[in-house]
Amino acid sequence: MTDGALTPEQILTAAEEALRRYGPAKATVVDVARALKVSHGSVYRHFPSKAALREAVTERWLEQAHSSLLAAVKADGPALTRLRKWFTVLFEAKRTKALSDPELFATYLVLVGESSDVIERHVQGLVGQIEQILLDGVAQKQFEVDDLPLVARALFDAMNRFHDPAYAHEWAQPGINDAFHAVWALLERALSARP
Repeated sequence: MTDGALTPEQILTAAEEALRRYGPAKATVVDVARALKVSHGSVYRHFPSKAALREAVTERWLEQAHSSLLAAVKADGPALTRLRKWFTVLFEAKRTKALSDPELFATYLVLVGESSDVIERHVQGLVGQIEQILLDGVAQKQFEVDDLPLVARALFDAMNRFHDPAYAHEWAQPGINDAFHAVWALLERALSARP
C-alpha cells in the first residue's frame, strides 16, 4: 500500500486487528504500520500519537456497537415502547460483543479505561437519545417529566447492570433477562405514574 492511499478507516481496522492479536499492552503503532505495509510515520500523519489512535479505535467501536439505537429513537409509536426497545437493543449489543468475542471485549475495556473523554462524550450522546424519546413521550402526553436531562440520566443509570461493561460477567447468567424485565417494569411504572 502506498502512503498516499492510506485512509484513517484502514488504519483503524489494522489497529483493531493488532489489538486483537497482541493485546492492548503489547500492540504498537509499528504493528499497525507493518500490517498495512507502510512506515509508522504514515500512521502518525493520520493519528498524531498512539493514544490518539487508541481513542479513535475506542470511539469507532462504541459507534459500531450502538449504531442500531438510533432506529429506536426515530421509530414511530409510543415513547414508552420505544424506550424499552432502546434499552433492549443496548443490552443485546453489549452482551453480543462481550459473549461473542470476549478477548476483544476485554481489550476494549482497557481502552475504555484510558479514554475518559471519549466515554463521557459517548455517554452524553446515549443519554441525549433517551432524552429525545422522553421529550416525545411528554409531547404524546404519555408521561410527565419536569427535568428531562436528569430523568434521562437516571434511567440510564438505573439500567446500568445491563449495559455497563463492569457487569459483563453477569450477562450470560441464567435469569439475567428476567432481571432486565423486572427493572424495566419498575421504571415503566414510575414513568407512567401521574402525580
